[in-house]
Amino acid sequence: MLRLLNIEFQKLRHSKAAKIITITYFILITFVALIASIEFNFAGVKFRVADQGIFNFPYIWHFNTYLVSWLKLFFAIVIVSTIANEYSNRTLKQNLIDGLSKKEFILSKFLTAFTFALASTLFLFIVSMILGLSFSDYNEFSIIFSDLEYVVAYLVKLIGFFTFCMFLGVLIKRSAFALGFLFIWYIFENIFYAVLKFKVFKGTNIAETVTGFLPLEAMSNLIKEPFSRLNFIQSAANQLGTNIEKDYAVHWYEILIVIVWTAIFVNLSYILLKKRDL
Repeated sequence: MLRLLNIEFQKLRHSKAAKIITITYFILITFVALIASIEFNFAGVKFRVADQGIFNFPYIWHFNTYLVSWLKLFFAIVIVSTIANEYSNRTLKQNLIDGLSKKEFILSKFLTAFTFALASTLFLFIVSMILGLSFSDYNEFSIIFSDLEYVVAYLVKLIGFFTFCMFLGVLIKRSAFALGFLFIWYIFENIFYAVLKFKVFKGTNIAETVTGFLPLEAMSNLIKEPFSRLNFIQSAANQLGTNIEKDYAVHWYEILIVIVWTAIFVNLSYILLKKRDL
């Protein structure tokens, strides 16, 4: 496995675009810390974002994983473009001639995706820990390390998304078209949900259940939006006579669905490559 990873990172080392995108990705994660210094003036009242509890333990694990997960497209670009370059530069064919099997090729791409996901998760964990220790009102050990399932969900979500992008790269061969297909698939899932919700299964939650098995929706369900958990949002809702009732938990079956999709995408990538004449 180390040999396969070494081969992949040798390729990435010579890609300026991959370096720039990767560095930008990690810089943007650190920008989360800048949110703490933002001060708003609302109706003559000044307040800092950090004072609203977004960096309190254990809420910070939910908030940061949700916020940073939107940046995953940066690594997706790297993954898709490296696979596209394998075809355009004929390095894939050369690797196979040099003795690398198609199974090892797919495994090397998966290991790269896993490494990106793991590195992002560890970096986010460190940044969140520093922010929490600096701004949280609750620093008890048991509170700090509660709700870490959001970090696990973040890792699973990235791995699932990156393997989906890997599959699209193998399927379409061109990075721009692969990313375009990703966007089209996102639109399809939303249209499919709307049809089920407002046409087929009106007044029920069946649409949510069905679309929860689709890949992008399944990944999205791992970490729900955290903003309505904030105290001032809850207070405002109560004053308006509205109760916000939402399940924010990370459920084991939601993780399992994404893991199954991850296995499907890896195997489909291998099947495609195995049948394709290079």
